[in-house]
Amino acid sequence: MNPLATIAHGGSPLSDRNRVQYRTALNEALAEEMRRDPRVFVMGEGIAERGGSYKVTQNLLAEFGKNRVIDTPLCEASFTGAGIGAALTGMRPVVELLFVDFAMLVMDQLVNQAAKVRFMTGDQCRVPLVLRTQGGTGNGLAAQHSQSLEALFYHIPGLKVVMPSTPADAKGLLKASIRDDWPVIFIEHKLLYLTEGPVPDTDDFLIPLGQGDVKRVGRDVTLIAWSNMIPRSLVAAEKLAVVGIEVEVVDPRTLVPLDKDLILRSVCKTEHVVIVQEAVRRGGVASDLASIIQAEAFDYLDAPIEILAGLNTPVPFNLTLESACVPQEEDIVRAVKRVLSRN
Repeated sequence: MNPLATIAHGGSPLSDRNRVQYRTALNEALAEEMRRDPRVFVMGEGIAERGGSYKVTQNLLAEFGKNRVIDTPLCEASFTGAGIGAALTGMRPVVELLFVDFAMLVMDQLVNQAAKVRFMTGDQCRVPLVLRTQGGTGNGLAAQHSQSLEALFYHIPGLKVVMPSTPADAKGLLKASIRDDWPVIFIEHKLLYLTEGPVPDTDDFLIPLGQGDVKRVGRDVTLIAWSNMIPRSLVAAEKLAVVGIEVEVVDPRTLVPLDKDLILRSVCKTEHVVIVQEAVRRGGVASDLASIIQAEAFDYLDAPIEILAGLNTPVPFNLTLESACVPQEEDIVRAVKRVLSRN
């Protein structure tokens, strides 16, 4: 059974009658927001006629036409810049980059323009842009198409960073991101597109940015993870429950803004912390979360914080080597046991 099957926004159960795929939930979010607001449009490589490489934009062209579903040339810097310009004029563009790795081509537009315009104009100009992309390992796409680069955006003031792990989160967070007045980097995971889960069947389903979620309640260890590390963490938690270890799985859902209060409440309850990220450890988000916990909940910790992360190496093309580079379920099980052994 999929451990995410009964988890919804806020940790409440949802009926299986509304089970949809992750990519379908994203598609629904785009269609609903485009119907609601004529300023919303989408643009990217192969998103119109082909419906996108992962079919997230499938059928949007037929309903909204070529003026709002725009196939772009293979020039990420140009069409991202065009999206920022459109946002400055009051439109609400959703720009798709096929791989997060290609964000290296648009960092000037994002970091020096989109992230800073509101501050530099004294709030006179806003950039309500959503940059959708996908990252992570899993398909043997090698070093230039398999990275987890969220830490680059997490570092930049003025950018919001969203990384949903379930279909419900994907839909609710994408709708909220489109309505937000700040530029949002919305990072999906290539291995999550075909996963299924319950999603509320309502056009007004939103998840506020900055609101995390407890995906599994536990008493012994707080396990913080995001994106594709959530399903792996939940499987690991079920294995640990068999031997009497109850793990609380906390999903920030948005890295910026961060639901720090949710994390600290869980840490103060369990007094043990494991942070799991797919990205390489060096300079990663996990290290920053550990520093926050150390500064604000040190007296509650009964053991050092354990960080489990990807190896500091480019991702290999070989599937076996690729798997060895990022945390797997058994790695998470061992990390939890290590932190509990250090009391």
